[in-house]
Amino acid sequence: MTAPSLLRQKLEHWKDALFITLSDSEAKLQPAILGLVVGLLTGVIIVAFRLLIEVVQKLILPEAGIENFEQLGGVMRFCLPIITGILIGWLFMAQGSGSLTVGVVHVMERLSNFHGNLPLRPFFLQFIGAALALVGGHSVGREGPSIHLGAAAGSLLGQRMQVPNNTLRLLAGCGTAAAIGASFNTPLAGVIFAMEVVLMEFSIGSFIPVILASVSATSISIAAFGNHPVFTIPPFSLDSLLELPFVVLLGLLTGAVSTLLITASSQTAAKTKEWPFIVRTTLAGIIVAFCGLVFPQVMGIGYDTINGAMLGQFTLWALIGILVFKMIATSAAIGLGIPAGVIGPTLVIGSTLGAIVGYLSITFFPNITSNLGVYSLIGLGAMMAATLQAPLAALLAMLELTNHPEIILPGMLAIVIAELTRSELFKQPSIFKKLLQTRGLDYSATPMSQHLTRIGVASVMDNRFANLPASVSRFKLKEALKQTPIPKWILIDADPQPDTAIPAVELARYLKEGEETETIELAEIPVQRRTVAGIHLRATLHEAEAKMHQAGIQLLYVFDTPAPDFLRIKGVLRKETIESSYRV
Repeated sequence: MTAPSLLRQKLEHWKDALFITLSDSEAKLQPAILGLVVGLLTGVIIVAFRLLIEVVQKLILPEAGIENFEQLGGVMRFCLPIITGILIGWLFMAQGSGSLTVGVVHVMERLSNFHGNLPLRPFFLQFIGAALALVGGHSVGREGPSIHLGAAAGSLLGQRMQVPNNTLRLLAGCGTAAAIGASFNTPLAGVIFAMEVVLMEFSIGSFIPVILASVSATSISIAAFGNHPVFTIPPFSLDSLLELPFVVLLGLLTGAVSTLLITASSQTAAKTKEWPFIVRTTLAGIIVAFCGLVFPQVMGIGYDTINGAMLGQFTLWALIGILVFKMIATSAAIGLGIPAGVIGPTLVIGSTLGAIVGYLSITFFPNITSNLGVYSLIGLGAMMAATLQAPLAALLAMLELTNHPEIILPGMLAIVIAELTRSELFKQPSIFKKLLQTRGLDYSATPMSQHLTRIGVASVMDNRFANLPASVSRFKLKEALKQTPIPKWILIDADPQPDTAIPAVELARYLKEGEETETIELAEIPVQRRTVAGIHLRATLHEAEAKMHQAGIQLLYVFDTPAPDFLRIKGVLRKETIESSYRV
């Protein structure tokens, strides 16, 4: 054997070993390395995305200000969202993607129905479309697009490496955590958001790569923009436990407001989903334009508005106006399909609502009330928790943003009450699940299915098998039963793929007790048979179980396709093997 051939053989052997390792839910080192790579890649992408938005905003907004829509002239403030709405609609229609989803909803849809396989074209449309929306002052955030970009980066890397589907899904989760961490400088909140909202699982094997991804992406962001807090947090203190009733009130109001936002956005999406996409995005631009004429603070992401609310720079009536018009502009933008996120506007709405409750507390108890910033921050976290159904991620985000553990007690109280109000009183799912429901999709998973999704078929398949034609000589059958490893199953070749399997022990018994003929027709001899179907080597046990249930069978052969029109069988998988994996 020549040196190049030997090298190729060793490389193929190494790739097969890596593939089987990644298929195992207990693997740690290899997924951790991939998570680190995804984090670095996502960090670079998020930095480029943010720089694009900020550079263009500095060019077109007054005083070279980022998010400085308040200083724009009335005509420009009115025209900018309409023009960018038209451009977004034209861009998506030109690509034949008017019905394409982007953002967090897209990521959840691909994880649920396509095993974490995110395509390339929506990645570019998300990058450009979200940049246009944010530059144009639409009431959206950059965190949702960042999640899409990060998850797609992880998924595309996995697709390039041809990793198994359980790892592909994990890499998309790594990109999600990395995006949140890089956006807010909150690596821990990024990890929990990815596990709580997107992957919907908490396992040690998943935690390690997701943590590495979040930390590495956040480090890239800090290197590019500095370790500056996203928000200006005022001196924090909750002066008296007598303020807790107002925290409870804030939780109740936040749950109700989050329900209103979810309902308005989903109803708008449902009633306009058949409209031409360019009509929807143009209408969204018009609505934002009118809202921006009255309250320019509702335009854009709104981090400056959050800072103003926390520092007490708005009057009570201004806060109420910003809250109302931000709700209108956001539900229009999200419902009408502007390709950006809902997380940023959610934080603005929660922050202003918290400041309003803070004003009420000051009015009734001026001597014991903490500053408005405390209520504004608590409202921000409670609104994020209730709208996104991410209570733990919201609490950790509050903690990381303030570096004050004192926020935990009132934050937990408000978050729990807001979450219960939205889910139990108003019976609403998260905004992401609600938007998926408007598309006729469901994003729910049982603990059993989640467990099976973490395991690839390659790690548990049985490679003790042999392939034989339906008509075989006695000598060849005997040789097949003696091969190493000794086969447990004989797959009967058919056109185009095997459809029957016979236990090897049955054939051995037939050779001993059956007729002494030179040619044996395996389809006709009196032995037990099992109907089989194929499943790809990259599949998870959850996919295998679904395939068995759909076909009404209990045995699959596992194959890969190293070349077009070439199928190579790698092993067999029994239903008992799947069942034993979740009995352990």
